Amino acid sequence: MRQMRDTLRGAFQRVLRLPNRRKESRRGTLDHIRGFHSEVLGNDRDITIYLPPGYNDRDDVRYPVLYMHDGQNLFEPERAFIPGQNWRLAEAADEKIGARTTRPMIIAGIDNTSTRIDEYTPTHDTARNAGGKADDYARMIIEELKTIVDARYRTFPDAPNAALGGSSLGGLATLYIGLTHPAVFGHLAVMSPSIWWDNRAIVSTLDHFAFPRRPRIWLDFGGREGVEGMTDARLLRDRLRLKGWTSEDDFHYFEDRRADHSERAWAKRVPDVLEFLFPAPELSPQNGS
Repeated sequence: MRQMRDTLRGAFQRVLRLPNRRKESRRGTLDHIRGFHSEVLGNDRDITIYLPPGYNDRDDVRYPVLYMHDGQNLFEPERAFIPGQNWRLAEAADEKIGARTTRPMIIAGIDNTSTRIDEYTPTHDTARNAGGKADDYARMIIEELKTIVDARYRTFPDAPNAALGGSSLGGLATLYIGLTHPAVFGHLAVMSPSIWWDNRAIVSTLDHFAFPRRPRIWLDFGGREGVEGMTDARLLRDRLRLKGWTSEDDFHYFEDRRADHSERAWAKRVPDVLEFLFPAPELSPQNGS
């Protein structure tokens, strides 16, 4: 009888420990490039680098890289635009990497600056007397930041292993840079994009897209972001399909009916975004490693 009780007690304790083991999944770490200076833009900003779990265990493993705009809002709650409302991006990456539903990746969070509106927009909007520096912002990322990241960290530098992502004006910048530099970025996360900018000038950019390499695109929008915004998102969805983004492997459109235009809403969607951008090799033929 005592032996049976001991056996049952041991089995019961093992069952109780199972959830704890799941919670104790390995975590990535944050590195920082403080005061990163851009000669192209003539300004400084901080860059936050997420390194995946196990990055320091081996020096022969390389990783894809996701570059994200509005870096203040991604990792550290105290630095978010609304303090405490950040994307919890490191936690999302840890979870998906631990579950082996996405490839281990490096994430570079690029802080915005006081010239955010100008840097994130492709054209000068005369009605707002602002915008039009997205080409220079793209040069900063590609010629200056990406060069440093590829040199300092163990990355795969090619387009199949480079992604760009952002929300709102950051979503607009992502789409524009991705469409004009498809040989650099093979994956785009376009979340709640500001398609309205300068009378939907981004639609014209898409219509003129003629590169042989087509980036994979995640596009989403929230049901509580406004009727006009949703109409624009659906217009963009339809134009992308007309331009050849017809396969689910290349394009995923998602509407979150209850989502508003907030960091909290994007934080809820970003785990699925990570799975789309860099799915585990066994889940997708898109693995570029």
